[in-house]
Parts: sequence; structure tokens; C-alpha cells
Amino acid sequence: MKVRTDIRVEGMTCGACASRVQSALGAAGGVLDARVNFASSRATVLHDGSIDDADLRRVVEQAGYSAPVDAADDIEAERRRIAGLRRRLAVAAVAGLPVVAVSMLSAVRFDGWRWAALAASAVVIFGSGWGFHRAALRNLRHRAATMDTLVSLGTTAAWVWSAVVLLAGVEGGHVYFETGTVIVALVLLGKWLEARATRRSGEAVRALARLGASTALLVDGTEIPAERLDVGMRFIVRPGERIATDGVVVGGASAVDMSMVTGEPVPVEVAAGDEVIGATVNADGTLEVEATRVGADTALAQIVRLVDEAQGGRAAVQRLADRVASVFVPVVIVLAAATLAAWFLAGGASSDAFTAAVAVLIISCPCALGLATPLAVMVGTGRGAQLGVIIKGAEVLEDTRRVDAVVLDKTGTVTEGRLEVVDAVAAADADATVMGLLAGALESRSEHPVGSAIARRWPSNRTVTDFLNHPGLGVVGRVDGAEVRVGRRPLFEEIPDELEEALAKAEAAGHTGVLVGRGAAAEAVIALADTVKPTSRQAVQQLQAMGLEVSLITGDNQRTARSVGDAIGVDDVTAEVLPGDKAAAVTRLQEDGKRVAVVGDGINDAPALAQADLGIAVGTGADVAVEASDLTIVGGDLLAVPDAIALSRRTLGTIKVNLFWAFAYNVAAIPLAATGVLSPMAAAAAMGASSLFVVTNSLRLRRFRSARS
Repeated sequence: MKVRTDIRVEGMTCGACASRVQSALGAAGGVLDARVNFASSRATVLHDGSIDDADLRRVVEQAGYSAPVDAADDIEAERRRIAGLRRRLAVAAVAGLPVVAVSMLSAVRFDGWRWAALAASAVVIFGSGWGFHRAALRNLRHRAATMDTLVSLGTTAAWVWSAVVLLAGVEGGHVYFETGTVIVALVLLGKWLEARATRRSGEAVRALARLGASTALLVDGTEIPAERLDVGMRFIVRPGERIATDGVVVGGASAVDMSMVTGEPVPVEVAAGDEVIGATVNADGTLEVEATRVGADTALAQIVRLVDEAQGGRAAVQRLADRVASVFVPVVIVLAAATLAAWFLAGGASSDAFTAAVAVLIISCPCALGLATPLAVMVGTGRGAQLGVIIKGAEVLEDTRRVDAVVLDKTGTVTEGRLEVVDAVAAADADATVMGLLAGALESRSEHPVGSAIARRWPSNRTVTDFLNHPGLGVVGRVDGAEVRVGRRPLFEEIPDELEEALAKAEAAGHTGVLVGRGAAAEAVIALADTVKPTSRQAVQQLQAMGLEVSLITGDNQRTARSVGDAIGVDDVTAEVLPGDKAAAVTRLQEDGKRVAVVGDGINDAPALAQADLGIAVGTGADVAVEASDLTIVGGDLLAVPDAIALSRRTLGTIKVNLFWAFAYNVAAIPLAATGVLSPMAAAAAMGASSLFVVTNSLRLRRFRSARS
């Protein structure tokens, strides 16, 4: 048994903190997997049920951090944290600016300015910066070192050194009160901007969660809170209102704007029998809807849950960053000590040696390293949710990069998934519309997909009697007293040559052809087909433009499959494949060295989706197909598939750029700090700049444009 527990972790300040908590949780008995997201301050733990929430919180606390029980309102916790950072930054700015002014500008100095700087800098370093020192002491008790350790050591050393010089009356001794003051102010500024950006990165998913309607108007006129709706209840949706929950239309017709959930910009026409998604907007008509899913079972709730799970995931590319972050701070402290010793051994001035060592401590804070992956994943998955693309985990990002072949299911994925009338041809002495209306009236009694399609095309309320279904052949009955037959050739005794030609033409095109007649003589041919979705060809072209080999696989007959393949521009078509053989077909491609993505929607696609290197489920399909997939397309538009792959690749690319610059920044900056080229203040500014680069680069994903827009 696998049990998932989410815990809010407070007190983490960098990637090293997240790695420490993750290691502690992962080592706890009964824990199968633990993932800690520094950007969202959350831990996701999979365990066997032998450990409870209280035990997991104790593990977090033993690691030196807090895991409050009442942390359900993450938004409020974020607001409190941002407000606290803003207050500390304001104090640092007000008290610190005079210190910087008198230290840097001789024109504004006065008698005793060093003593004033001593007092004001103490307010900043030990007041505004107290959070860094408290965290450093806490980590020291647990024999750990984090970013706070570096900031605390650097600023305290600068202040203590300066205080000793001042109190001892060292002639010509240089004081560094402004150094510690500016470092605290810059680090606080960076963390405040970082916290605001992190909050913005999760806004897409929070906005989705807020989309649901607050009330529902029942058919009897009673208005109730939407959360009190139960399956089977019927409610009214007026023009301009949000649909309260997932359901099926039982009355009325309208256009529904589903863009906020599916990402598809064109409103969808719905009528009786059509399914609707909760939180979407009814455009123009009044609908009566019967609830089919409520609460946590609704499509919107599942989307939010899936995205939330994905944001707690860890991409393979993050593992290197995790390993580095866990040892980075101790290594930096050793480097700072070595820098101090090297300057003294080389005969350098004590003030220069001290300055270089402090600069090494400050320049090395691993903020950017800790944010590089989780922030990009949060922004990317949030943007995907807005577009109706659900990336189920950060690990999926790696799979999208390696995929080089895409296998498309036909029915319900490339095509609409239901038969539609595409043509009607009448004999010389008959009228196609008249025969269609007769067929529609008779087929209104049938539940067969062919009959349903004909009844939808020619709805009729004529009187039907003596209805009889001949399995495998068709239906016979009386419409307004006259005998009517609809079905295959054996149902008729006389078929004109022109209808035989029309029937053969329909079958050659991959269509299903049925005959219609009054009595034993056929008078018309109706051609039906599972029509190709309007955007399927464009989607295939985009996939091919991305360098992917596209193939079509279906259980349908060869002629129909070939016809659909030609319509969408796919040459590699495999037909008459049994459901169990689809996974085997994917395996053969993998054995040929291909990295395969499968796009499907039905129960019969689930094995192939699970076998694929990347499974993409069309969310309008079966739940089991969605569960077996790695990516889910909420709507039925195949254009969302290249969107999903492109967004995943863009997110992975952003992570790699973030990690490269986070590593490159430290590799390049530490030697400059150790040799005295970078001052501690410049180091603090550079550290803040690196974090801001990672934040702004990740936020660029919010501007990802959909191919459907």
C-alpha cells in the first residue's frame, strides 16, 4: 500500500535546506520516497502507512525545521513570509543607508561617525539579519550548514572585526560596518523578490482552483452552495454563469467557453446528452445539467491535484544539483578559511585577507542553485494547466526531450470518435432528404452507433411502429404506416446499379455505407464516417516539424485507416490491430531504437500508453487511459499534443539554463572573491543578481504561446 502525505516545511532558505529535509524524510522507517520542493516549501512523502503525519513532522523538526499542523492555507503563509521580509528589508534600508553614506563619503562624516555606524549596523546585522543568525545556530545544533551559515558568518565576522578595530583603537585600521549592512540588505532584497516571484509562479494553479462556481441553482428554484451538490442532482445554468460541477446536459442548448480548463479558444456547442465540465462558462443559452461528478472527483479538482503532484516532482537533471547543494556550504567554509590562510602566508595585509575570506562566504550562497529546477517546474506546469496540458511529473520533462517517434491512436484521438453522416445518394426516382428523414425516424428507436448517427442527422418525431432489429443486418419498421428498411445489402431484394456504385465508392473511401428503402427495394445510400478532427492534420504537421516520426495505429480496417492516414498526412499506418497488440507494436518500435510517445484515449490504449516512453492521454477519453499516461490533454484537440511536447521541452531547457548559470556563476566568482577582485558588497550584489536571473528566466515560461491561440 502506498500512502501520500503532503507537509508544509517552514524555515528552509536554500537548496541545501531542501536536500537536508529530503534526506531526513527519506531515511525514516516506512518511507518509500520523499521529495522536498524548496520553491513551494512543501514535502511530498510516499510511505507504506506504518508512519503517520505526526511522525513525519517530528522528522522535519529533528532536522531543524518546522512543519506546522495548521498549514492548510499556503497562500496566507506565503503572504506572512513576504510581509515579514518586507519589514526586515525596510528596517535594513532605513538604518543602513546612513551607515553606507558615512562610510563611503568623507564629505558627510562627523566626529564619532564610526561609533554611530557601529550602532546602526548592529540594528541591521543583528536585527534585520536575525533570521539568518537564528537559522545558522539551529543548523549548527544539527551539525548542518546552509546559506544562512554563510550569510551569518560573513556579516558577523565583518561587524566583529570592525568593532575590535574601533574598540582597540587600532591606528589606520579599516572598519567594515557598511559591508555587513549592505550584505544583509541585498540578501533580504533578493529573498523578498524571490518570494514574490515564487508566489506568482504558483498563481496559475491557484487561479484554476478558484474557478469553481460558489453556488448552484437547483431545478426547483433553490440556490445552494456548490459543494453541497450530489451526483444525480439537477441544476440550472443561466447565460454567463459558471457550471457548478461536472455533469451531462439534460435540457437546453448553448455554447460553453471551456478555454480556462481545456485551453481550447473556440466555444463548444452543447445540447442534451453532451457532457460539460465544472467551472466552465455558459455563453448564451440556459442549460439544465445533471451532476455526474462532484468535489474531489471533478475534472477541475483532478487537474489541480495532478499539477500539484507534478510541482513536487524532481527532474533527473535536478539530482546533480541536489548532490552539490548537500555538500556545497561546508566546502565553501573550508575555501574561505583556506583563502584567509593563503593571504596571511603570502604576506598580505590582515584587512585584505579578511575581506577576501568574507567575499568568498557571501558569493557562494547557493540560492540560485536551489531555485533552478523547482521554480521552472512550477511555472511550466502552471502554464500547462492554463492551456489544458497536465504534466504529471518533473521526470516527464526528460522523456519529452528524448522522444523521436509519436504513435497516434485513430478513434477518438485523430477522429471525433463517433460516426457522422458524410453523404447521401438517392436513386433516380427518389429524394435523398425524404429517404434520410424516413431513416432518421426509424433509427430513433435504435441504439446502434450507425442508427444514432442517422437519427442525429435527420431528427424526426414521426410515428414508428412494428420496429424490429436484425442483428448484423439492420432495422425494419413502419413509419407513419409505411414499411421502411435501413441496413446492409441482404436486407433488400432489389438494389439499383447506381446505388451499388455509390455503396462501393463509400466503402472504397473507408466509409460505412447503409441502404434505405420503402419495402424490399433500396432507394438511397447513406455514407457514414468517423470524421477527422479539424486540427488533426495541423497537429501532425507540427509534430513532424519538431523532427518526430508520426505513425497511426488502429483496430479499424485497412481501407478506413489508410483514408484517415491520407487525410492527416501520415504514411506509416498500421490497421486491424487488436487492443492487446498495441503495446506489442510499441515494444517493436522501442526494440528498433526508437523513443516512443503514444497518444490515445480509450481503455484499449492504456497498455500502449503504459508501455510507451511517453504516454499522452486525450482527457476526453477513459479514466484508465489518463491514469496510464504521463501527459494529459484535458480537451480533445490534437493540437494540444505538440503544445505539450513543446512546453515540456521549453521547461527542461529553462532548467538547464538555470543550472548552467548557477554553477558557472559560482565557478567564476569564487576565484575572483578569493583573489580580492570582488569586494564583499559586490559579492552580495552578484549573489542577488544570480538568484534574480534564475527567477526571471523561469517566469519567461508564463509567456509560452499555444499553437491553438
